[in-house]
Amino acid sequence: MEGHTALASSRPMDLHSFIHLLFISIIALFPVVNPIGSAFIVNPSLMRLTDAERKAAVRKITFYAFSICTVTLFAGHWILELFGISIPVIQLAGGIMICKLGWESLSVDEKRPSPETPADHATAHGPDTDINNILFYPITFPITTGAGTISVLFTLSAQGANTDVRTFLFNTAATLLAVVVLCIMVLVFYGNTKRMVDRLGTTGERVLSRITAFLIFCVGLQIAVNGIKSLIESGMLS
Repeated sequence: MEGHTALASSRPMDLHSFIHLLFISIIALFPVVNPIGSAFIVNPSLMRLTDAERKAAVRKITFYAFSICTVTLFAGHWILELFGISIPVIQLAGGIMICKLGWESLSVDEKRPSPETPADHATAHGPDTDINNILFYPITFPITTGAGTISVLFTLSAQGANTDVRTFLFNTAATLLAVVVLCIMVLVFYGNTKRMVDRLGTTGERVLSRITAFLIFCVGLQIAVNGIKSLIESGMLS
């Protein structure tokens, strides 16, 4: 009887702890995934797609993002150890890739269509051929889920790594649910950014594209700098 009472009284505490962990995980993941800001960064690559094509592309991006987060949560440490890669190196490489994307966007000549622009590729050759080539890289990784997301997931998963199986599954379930919530946000914002941009008009769209491209470059540079600082602090780069 006493055991049954103790079990019943522990359930509200378990629920409270689960909600707390879920809230903490969402708060930790939201700044690094940044579904609102990333939506404006990704939008130029999806701008010329039809509504149906854009929805299909966004669904694939969301699936890829969920897959990356899930694999990172369960097997990320093992994969990095297998290839001998550290988080600072991922930050540096990811930052360089984002800088390259931002620089290319800033260098596009607006007076004539550039054959190197992903969106123009999608228009000329069809979304099913070329747009799919950029959905995983660089749109999903490293723009949507990059080194910052991997670092946060490693931190969250480490909280229950040395505990009993029940606590580990408890923490993992809360983190995984937070990933689902962030992926839903990505699905919503990525799918509806075009409507907000369309209201700005041609001039507003051009200005926003330039500002976004500059921000992409700055974000990539910041990530790369953080990676270099981490390498220096760890003694790997001296």
